[in-house]
Amino acid sequence: MSEVVQVSMQGEIAVVTVDSPPVNTLSREVRAGLKECFESLRGRADVKAVVLACAGKTFLSGGDMREFETGVQEPGYHEVLRLIEDSAVPVVAALYGTVMGGGLETAIACHYRIAQEGTKLGLPEITLGIIPGAGGTQRMPRLVGLEPALDMMLSGKPLSVADAQKVSLVDTAVAGDVTVAAVAYARELVAAGKGPRRTRERSVEGGEKAAETIAARRAQLGKTFKNRNSPNVLLDAVQAAVDKPFDEGIAHERSLSSQVERAVEGRAFRHLFFSERELRKIPGLPADVKSRPVRKVGIVGAGTMGGGISMCFANAGIPVTIVDTAQANLDRGLATIRKNYDRSVSRGSLKPEQLEQRMALIVPTLDYAALADADLIVEAVFENMALKKEIFAKLDAVARPGAILGTNTSTLDIDEIAAVTKRPQDVIGLHFFSPANVMQLLEIVQCAKTAPDVVMTALDIAKTIKKVGVVAKVCYGFIGNRMMDPYGREAERCVLEGATPADVDGALEDFGMAMGILAVYDMAGIDIGHLTRVARAHLLPKDPTFYRPTALLTERGWLGQKSGRGYYRYDGADRKRTPDPEPIAMFAEEAKRLGVPQRKPSKQEIQERCLYAMINEGALLLEEGIAVRASDIDIVYASGYGFPRYRGGPMFYADTVGLKAIYDKIMEFQKTLDPQYWQPAPLLEKLAKAGSSFAQWQAERKV
Repeated sequence: MSEVVQVSMQGEIAVVTVDSPPVNTLSREVRAGLKECFESLRGRADVKAVVLACAGKTFLSGGDMREFETGVQEPGYHEVLRLIEDSAVPVVAALYGTVMGGGLETAIACHYRIAQEGTKLGLPEITLGIIPGAGGTQRMPRLVGLEPALDMMLSGKPLSVADAQKVSLVDTAVAGDVTVAAVAYARELVAAGKGPRRTRERSVEGGEKAAETIAARRAQLGKTFKNRNSPNVLLDAVQAAVDKPFDEGIAHERSLSSQVERAVEGRAFRHLFFSERELRKIPGLPADVKSRPVRKVGIVGAGTMGGGISMCFANAGIPVTIVDTAQANLDRGLATIRKNYDRSVSRGSLKPEQLEQRMALIVPTLDYAALADADLIVEAVFENMALKKEIFAKLDAVARPGAILGTNTSTLDIDEIAAVTKRPQDVIGLHFFSPANVMQLLEIVQCAKTAPDVVMTALDIAKTIKKVGVVAKVCYGFIGNRMMDPYGREAERCVLEGATPADVDGALEDFGMAMGILAVYDMAGIDIGHLTRVARAHLLPKDPTFYRPTALLTERGWLGQKSGRGYYRYDGADRKRTPDPEPIAMFAEEAKRLGVPQRKPSKQEIQERCLYAMINEGALLLEEGIAVRASDIDIVYASGYGFPRYRGGPMFYADTVGLKAIYDKIMEFQKTLDPQYWQPAPLLEKLAKAGSSFAQWQAERKV
């Protein structure tokens, strides 16, 4: 008998139990064990029903993602699920935990389903650029009906047990031990003389209107799944559930599933999935290093960032002391936090009592001494070096020995900040993204003297507060903002050359960016980036065109959304961006003064200039060791900068285009545009000429 799948008898009920920690993945070993057990039960007169159960913290959680790269080994999913569905006696699935993907596809191959309250059931494949490939597109419409099945598969969102019952995905919900309940249910089925109830034998409810329904869904895809193909393929597969006999539909699903798995979209999502699992592998970090306990947190600054960061910790149940220099700032900050929580309550994602619990965890004060017992203190004040140094000197004086001092700076030299303390080993960058209580990314900046256990603590904290933590080294802008500089430079240069802000942002949004860069500037505040560049003027190119549009807008006081106009106008309560002819005319006049030839860059040129400049900077970051891996850069951009996940991040995207093609285009820009900005990174040039890729370079370094 299999080591991970066992059979036990409870009277006339056979209980098949999967025990494959940590989450009962449908690995080859599990599938082989299931096959062996169900084959052993065939034809046994003493077995009147079967319960499919699991040990550990969840029912079958999904397929084995590793097999996307290695190929599915025998026995395959379809063989095992068909064996379960073919059982001559009823099979009851005992569901609990997270029943996702292949786990749910296994459950709907069973004849009956009992679920423990709190269970989540879903087919999230679309979020990975693939489609359910183990019969989900064929069985789910037959089980719950066409519309509910499409809702489930196109959203990728899990259903609660209550919602699953409403669509007949779950037969019964229980509060206690679901395996015990499933055995009792199986006995009731036997007593009532009820046999197997095979999903494949059912017709699709709503199938008579399938053509109309699917056509309507397909028309919506351009809005919700821009530039993506897998949703269209999913609809093709579901159409087969209506049009074809089950076995033909399964064959069609398998063919379509194989196509999307091999496509760039599917590979991009898998790349990000596996890349996130590499983030904790930091060179020089001892394998046995332990993190420091963080039971209480201090935040300096009650502004937008400080308030959002405070919410992150309160949401995780960690007490927060928030310090500011003025009571008015504290009052305003706490009011904003409550307003944010109120919004969650109104949406139903937070209960009123949870709101009060979280607010009670956030204690405001004007006294730095209140931070004396904090395990972690995060400074989140205005981006000013002198101010941050002043604060860190205060924190050094009041913080207990071993307390971690973090700064939320987005660009400044953290080694310089750490140098004002007597404990540089305890200083680290914790760059949250706005709004901090929403955005996934946390850039963890390891300083020259940061202790290994401080880095590990930061990684663990990121996990605790449900952030994606990416480690970088110290440089201007770290990973994300440093790569944004050339990206934004080219966007602004295109504007000077004659493209409108809408032309530039439209090109980038058509590529898939969540928001065009000029609209981002308007949202963040045009003056923010400008003031940063003013502070670094001695380090920047002596080029009067460099970020000139932003400088002009700042001089006019057109600072973006907060002033009602910037690159765009923002009129009305909805603050919807609309084109504004005045800045466009101003840019044209300035271009004439500076001698910038006027032309209209094409959409393709805008995309290539902005994206290739970003990718080239990414190659420099890798050479300099600022980023550990090319895939780390991809995670930063997919999680914090709105880079389309279906393109896998800028470095993965570069590999799909081909580094030789990007290098050649950079050399072309070197001749036709300003050559000082178009110098290929040595690493990019080396890999391009060798016919290699960032992925190959990363694999060879084994980091």
